[in-house]
Amino acid sequence: MDFSKTQTTFAKFGQFLNYYLNDDYQSIDAVKLANYIKFKQECTKAFQSNAWFTEENIDYALAQWAKILTEENLKKWLDQYETRIGSDHGFKIGVVLAGNIPIVGFHDFICVLSSGNDFIGKLSSSDKYLLPAIAEILILLEPQFIDRIKFTEERLTNFEAVIATGSNNSARYFEYYFAKYPNIIRKNRNGVAVLTGEEKRLDLLSEDILRYFGLGCRNVSKLYVPEGYKFDHLLGSMGQFEWMKNHHKYRNNYDYNKSILLVNRIKHFDNGFVLLREESSIPSPISVLHYEYYKDIEELNDSLDLQSESIQCIISEDTSVKKSLLPGQSQQPNLWDYADGIDTMEFLLTLPLIK
Repeated sequence: MDFSKTQTTFAKFGQFLNYYLNDDYQSIDAVKLANYIKFKQECTKAFQSNAWFTEENIDYALAQWAKILTEENLKKWLDQYETRIGSDHGFKIGVVLAGNIPIVGFHDFICVLSSGNDFIGKLSSSDKYLLPAIAEILILLEPQFIDRIKFTEERLTNFEAVIATGSNNSARYFEYYFAKYPNIIRKNRNGVAVLTGEEKRLDLLSEDILRYFGLGCRNVSKLYVPEGYKFDHLLGSMGQFEWMKNHHKYRNNYDYNKSILLVNRIKHFDNGFVLLREESSIPSPISVLHYEYYKDIEELNDSLDLQSESIQCIISEDTSVKKSLLPGQSQQPNLWDYADGIDTMEFLLTLPLIK
């Protein structure tokens, strides 16, 4: 398949998403109304089958991809690889898809197809509607994709390389089962945030913490704060997510975690739907946000470097915090921002050498 066709097709899909999100079906030319309606129905199925996939969060995920998939962004991303995508590709890539947030595996999907390889996706039971629905639209936009995309809910077979994302426990299984294949195995990672007490956009930080109920690997699960930090403003800035306290699954987690803190008399802060407790570990339970005090930014930078294998991204308004993003950016990665810092395209393009 021609390299430029792949790039153009994904840009057209980004345009389709914009039309879809604005309910502007009249602007769609390459996708018939019946297919547009079916896509909408599949998004509804995703919402109905998984209580964590609210309509707002599904639309938010689609909106991020609509923003990213432009001709300009795709060209900027793919131009650095273009001369290396050729006829020696066409490997069958098995991708074990996570289901923690809507269409979390879409970046791997794009990488596999853009690198000239074939995609075999092992669907998560938590997210089995969205990516196949996207694939149907892509095939309508470019029929040559039909032989290059497959999905299964069973065990992966007939693959030549693997990309697998899961928990630390499932990663041990993946490392054993896929050991003889070229692979990328991703484990648990989380976002962290470094605060100084001078923040101007705590409302955006709440987006990094609570979007997708905090279930994403880029969600902030831990705060580093200066000694004597007052949490009042932070807790008060989360009002846009207060609706979550009426979400039954989230509320069950909040009630359970609060009871644990109370029974064990653990000091904590509480705004009615988020619990803050002092804790050294980075991962935190649903509805709980960990925090730790620091004294010196440079010492903290060194500490974060040592913990880099547990950290997906760092959020801070302080420019002296290394490799940090501004608040509000954790759930808005670019095409060239790779999970775990592993260049997926580079891995896929080196397969002819590995094989």
